[in-house]
Amino acid sequence: MPAFHFTSRRRTLIRFSALAATVLALGAQAQTWPSKPVSLVVPFPPGGTTDVLARALAEKLSPVLGQTVIVENKPGAGATIGADYVAKAKPDGHTLLVGSVHHTIATSVYPKLPYNFQKDLAPITTIAMVPNVLVVNANTPVKNVAELRAMLKAKPDSATFGSNGNGTAQHLIGAQFENLTGINLTHIPYKGSGPMATDLLGGQISMSFDTITPVLPHIKAGKLRALAVTTSTRSAALPDVPTLAEAGLKDFNIGTWFGVLAPVATSKDVLARLNVEMAKIIQSPDFVKRMNEIGAQPIGNKSEDMARQIKEETDKFAALVKSAKVVIE
Repeated sequence: MPAFHFTSRRRTLIRFSALAATVLALGAQAQTWPSKPVSLVVPFPPGGTTDVLARALAEKLSPVLGQTVIVENKPGAGATIGADYVAKAKPDGHTLLVGSVHHTIATSVYPKLPYNFQKDLAPITTIAMVPNVLVVNANTPVKNVAELRAMLKAKPDSATFGSNGNGTAQHLIGAQFENLTGINLTHIPYKGSGPMATDLLGGQISMSFDTITPVLPHIKAGKLRALAVTTSTRSAALPDVPTLAEAGLKDFNIGTWFGVLAPVATSKDVLARLNVEMAKIIQSPDFVKRMNEIGAQPIGNKSEDMARQIKEETDKFAALVKSAKVVIE
């Protein structure tokens, strides 16, 4: 009996020592962090909205943290490759994901993801909300959505739309457009907005539903024509462009948010500091001005608000994905 008590007590002490060591390690991590460059992983190629926002944030974050903040592009599979990379990264606060609405959609579109977006990644803050815009090549004769629909119905075999990957917001918006108009389009997925815009400018695809940021310069230069935005309200960056709802597609309302997340086991102290520092940057006059210039609405919210948004949108898009029948094996 005494031997049993001794063994049990010893096990308790071992468990307590292990727990104490873990607590001390987390405390030390928070105090010494960051001890090396911080990576913002962008799951798309350079040139798209995610990349533009990440670089704007990295520029302001580096001097605040006292370490270089680099943008690391890891595109592919509808933004899921980059998300998986960060979900499995060492949770030391040095590898972060610039996530977006695409990841809440991917949860329903990809039935066998190697990570769980809500369980494996911890939200830090939302950087911005950006409307999507229906754009065509400026050489296309159509001037509005009604004319576009007439043209697509007249030439159904040649109607194509580009997206920045299977299972992304652009893909789902295109599928929803098909459902509401009864027009069948051929979906052309790209690894990001940059290569998609190149083909749209070159006339290889009929149209796209990209976020405003990467196509705004081309719209202003007269190379692309904006026909409608996909959100319920017009964009301040394109005030004369109607919404798809105004153009006859009732209740059409899909936009794109972008935010920062970390591996879920990252120290809460590190996550809290990141939230505070990023929110200050995002809500600063210089950053707000920069966001307005590229058609983005800066947010900088609390981590719990971002978590709630992710859950709500995951549920919303699950229903849209089911109705649009978008599933990728």
